Amino acid sequence: MTPMLPWLTESPAGHFDTVRDVPLSKLVRDDMLALILKGVLVPGQRINEPDVASRLQVSRVPVREALRELESSGLVISRKHSGVFVRQLDAAEVRDLYQMRGLLDGFAGRCAARLPDARRETLLTLLDASVNTMLQAAAQHEVQRYYSENLRFHWAIVEAAGNQQLSETYRGIVQKLHLSRLKNLSQDVGMKASIAEHVEIVQALRDADAERCEALMSHHVGDAYQRLHKAGLPQPAAAAAPNP
Repeated sequence: MTPMLPWLTESPAGHFDTVRDVPLSKLVRDDMLALILKGVLVPGQRINEPDVASRLQVSRVPVREALRELESSGLVISRKHSGVFVRQLDAAEVRDLYQMRGLLDGFAGRCAARLPDARRETLLTLLDASVNTMLQAAAQHEVQRYYSENLRFHWAIVEAAGNQQLSETYRGIVQKLHLSRLKNLSQDVGMKASIAEHVEIVQALRDADAERCEALMSHHVGDAYQRLHKAGLPQPAAAAAPNP
């Protein structure tokens, strides 16, 4: 079964009246989260509270609560006397997030390679299908389809690790990094090289080689950062990029 992506959810705006036992502020948050992650609300854009409340037909109270939660997760920022804006990550933040993601992906890869044979085979079946989908997307230059499948590939490994804290931390990092990727989703940023790295990762999992899988996953994230930097991501002024 294809894993769900908690950072690429559909907006629940049209279903508020059908949802029970869910706080209204959470529904509003999920709606705005979906719009941010799909690029409808872009980095730097001001979020107008009255417009959100009017569109969703709610009061401004759950909108404010939702915005506070999004701010605590690092996706929006509140500026005194100016309002709330979708976060724009600077180069140093992107670098730091990629470094953290590399550590988490490496740990997830090590855990996945140590899964019992039956569970590892189930994961491998999913990952093989994911690689095939990425190959098709690359051949047809469907960058957004490739990017979404790439996220599914990594999320499948993270979920397979069976560590809830890992999953929650990873989700938060990828959601924030998605803000820096939105402008690159129309560009082929090293898809072929990335797929080749995915194939190596799958082979390490198939061989149950935990050490190699951890190293490949970590280096893969570092290589992705370098490819994005070459494609136009600004370099942090006071620090060098991570060495993949």
